[in-house]
Amino acid sequence: MTWRRADIARDNLDAALWGADVIVSLAWVIQPSHDEPAMRAINVDGSRRVFEAAARAGARALVYASSVGAYSPGPRDRPVDESWPTGGIPTSFYSRHKAEVERILDRFERDHDDIRVVRMRPGLIFQRSAGAEIRRYFVGKLLPSALLRRERIPFVPRIEGLRLQAAHADDVADAYRRAILDEEARGAFNVAAEPVLDPDELACLLDARPIGVPARLLRTIIDLTWRARLQPTPPGWLDMGLQGPVMDTTRVREVLGWSELRSSGEALLDVLEGLGNGAGDETPALAPTGARRFSRTPSASRREG
Repeated sequence: MTWRRADIARDNLDAALWGADVIVSLAWVIQPSHDEPAMRAINVDGSRRVFEAAARAGARALVYASSVGAYSPGPRDRPVDESWPTGGIPTSFYSRHKAEVERILDRFERDHDDIRVVRMRPGLIFQRSAGAEIRRYFVGKLLPSALLRRERIPFVPRIEGLRLQAAHADDVADAYRRAILDEEARGAFNVAAEPVLDPDELACLLDARPIGVPARLLRTIIDLTWRARLQPTPPGWLDMGLQGPVMDTTRVREVLGWSELRSSGEALLDVLEGLGNGAGDETPALAPTGARRFSRTPSASRREG
């Protein structure tokens, strides 16, 4: 493996990507959540620059990290396949950005029909070593780490309509591997493990008591604490959980032959252990608090073959 550093929002990417046969575009930011123009410069404009550089580099395939967040509001009582509209959830910057990049990819595919384009649309991605990262990006310092341990979660808010899908990072990585290596793979793939995580499933998994909480009240609390900068997560994340569709994962299983090795519940328990212990890893994003600091320059990854 050869590492080449580049800022996708500003640098000339041609040298970094030249000669790659497959470009895997993973670069994305969700903070600072109070500065959407700064995030958009990387998420949307930076992604466009990566795609354009991939075409100039002569890449045969482009694999893009989209998300369940790209989907428009959908039904909560039945799963939808990859043909569901990707208009995003308007109140979520993350969802708006993902939907906008999907439109950029639509144009890219029309202009470059010789390049195989794959859009991976996973649900939530969990692993133990993401504990410190998730705490920084989503939880902040408002809650002590000790209260995030599984055995210290006494109740789960039962919110009408909340449905989440998740998978372990290792399983999602395997889906990417298959999409990269399968030269016939094209289009979008929903990626999520079973089961769907609703409040009752979460309560059972955590051995916690479900307590009814009005969605409007919870959203107000999240919004006020975010505006006061007490925690880093804007309410659009809750809106995605309440409005986004449940994904049908038949295509990734049948076309790529993918299946999860860990359930969605096992993936959640793994990251909860990491949250409670401040777990991390030796990478810029996963570096635990107090660990050696790394450069956070957004980058595109490449595979040479």
